[in-house]
Amino acid sequence: MEHLLVKISIMLVPALLAVTVHEVAHGYVADRFGDPTARLLNRLTLNPLRHLDIFGTIALLLVGFGWAKPVPVNQSNLRDPHRHMLWVAISGPVSNFILAALSALIVHFTGLLQQGFGIKAITEPLMMMAAFSLYINVILGVINMVPIPPLDGGRVLAAILPPRYASTLMRMEPFGFFIVIGLIFFTEIWSSVVGPLVYAIVSLFALSHMETVNSVIQFLFSR
Repeated sequence: MEHLLVKISIMLVPALLAVTVHEVAHGYVADRFGDPTARLLNRLTLNPLRHLDIFGTIALLLVGFGWAKPVPVNQSNLRDPHRHMLWVAISGPVSNFILAALSALIVHFTGLLQQGFGIKAITEPLMMMAAFSLYINVILGVINMVPIPPLDGGRVLAAILPPRYASTLMRMEPFGFFIVIGLIFFTEIWSSVVGPLVYAIVSLFALSHMETVNSVIQFLFSR
């Protein structure tokens, strides 16, 4: 039980921050382009309780992929609905990659402190949280760019396609989440495509600290 509590204490804040910032980014960009829906519903806040989806958070902690309550966006309020929806959609994954980069900087900084001063009691928990934050934000960024609605990649693709084809694509939305789950967990797409891509991006951010990140992830997801 104590082992589990240690893992949750390391994972919970980075996980909540990752999904919260992702949703706030959608709402903020939509607000900038003319849709105040998220702001009026008080969803432009970093308070995770405003965005929390209990099942999505549990999934995030258990399997490394989860979700928050989607920020509502009224596309008809956007000044240029078709074009601006692309930026609203892509803002979520971009925010995750920015968080991943910041997390990598913390991993590097805490590594330097450990080498220089050996203060592991302070730096090691922070490094572990940052390593998990790097990993989980890259996963969220990559998976959300899968071009199947309701994922952000599907909305980006719909914004690029001509309206007739975009309308056809968006008809997949009620079933899209189940399609993505099936592709990721019940086919080879994770081991052959998504997993290697996630590993490559995490390695790019982590650089010389990739071994540290790997050991943290193995510890957190070991039974």
